[in-house]
Amino acid sequence: MSRLPDIVAWWDALGRPLRRLPRWAAAVLLGLTVVAGVWSVSTEESYGRKAQVENKRKLAHGSRRDFDLYLAIDRRVSAGENYYAAALDEQRHSKFPTKPFVTVRPPTLAMSSIVLGLEGLRVLSVLLWAITAIGFYFGLRGRVMFAERIGALLAALALGAVALISKVGLSQEIMAGLFVSAALATYRPERWWPSLLLACCGLAIRELALPYFLLWAVLAAGQARWREFQAVVVAITLFLVGMYFHAQAVIAHQLPGDIVSSGWTAHQGLELPLHGLVLVSLLNALPTWLGAPLAFLPLLGWAGLGGRIGLFASTWFLGFIVMVALFARIENFYWLALLFPAYGAGLALAPRALADLVAALRSSRGRQPDAATSGSPGR
Repeated sequence: MSRLPDIVAWWDALGRPLRRLPRWAAAVLLGLTVVAGVWSVSTEESYGRKAQVENKRKLAHGSRRDFDLYLAIDRRVSAGENYYAAALDEQRHSKFPTKPFVTVRPPTLAMSSIVLGLEGLRVLSVLLWAITAIGFYFGLRGRVMFAERIGALLAALALGAVALISKVGLSQEIMAGLFVSAALATYRPERWWPSLLLACCGLAIRELALPYFLLWAVLAAGQARWREFQAVVVAITLFLVGMYFHAQAVIAHQLPGDIVSSGWTAHQGLELPLHGLVLVSLLNALPTWLGAPLAFLPLLGWAGLGGRIGLFASTWFLGFIVMVALFARIENFYWLALLFPAYGAGLALAPRALADLVAALRSSRGRQPDAATSGSPGR
């Protein structure tokens, strides 16, 4: 059986990958980082105003806020009503589309709300928030310095503080992001199944987590970790079966006059993921001149980390950001919540990434950094 290239081993062998860049590539990436920081301030100010205007327009035409919609659905389901009957009826009254079927969320979170209640889901979200931060603290041991591990823990907590809001159990994106983040932080090669279970919970809540599983399957196949690969494929298969039955249930409750979605080909560009990263994180509490330039720095931090965790995290985050830039509409900014709190931990890794770019600029082409400057003991 032919194997895929072992990208993980190749990436891990690079150590600190940004230091291995040729001078011209390091200069380009460093320049893009500076340009992005400057560009982000005026862009976030203008795009933020545009998003507010669009939101006010929708509310004026009879739409309502997502939390109000999902709270109404949860109350009807808790009273014994069929989920799909309640969900589609509430979306019609809120001027929300119900076609195609993916415009209606899976019932996972609503059913969980019946069992746990909103307070129970809030407790669960805080637990996942803490697991993610602690998982990175221990998971980065041996790869970064102690201060950076503490920084990653604190950055994950700070930028993922949306987990603390009182109605967190009404947001599929936030809850799914918490499960997926915990899965990323707790993955260990010798004990991968708890991570898979956490990720499966995230996928069951929000189908936008599917690319995480596809990436996982590719990397596992490349490493010839066949049991892990098979488990991930089984999870994907079960998800697809579940989505089939979800689609049939939605179609059975659709009416001829239901609103059809305008689609997901808005091509908003990087302005939308920038706005989303700021709005769904604690960066929103900072002045725009400070919060906006920090939005993309965690991605650079993860890219410079090295190892499987750095490769997986940076690919997942970059791929999702590109997906949002290409397909999401202006009101879909909340999709970015799927990246938190894990994405935020990368902010603590950004200084070493920037230092590595500077080191690559100053070094001779092809020169290897010595062990004393590698930043990781024995690695």
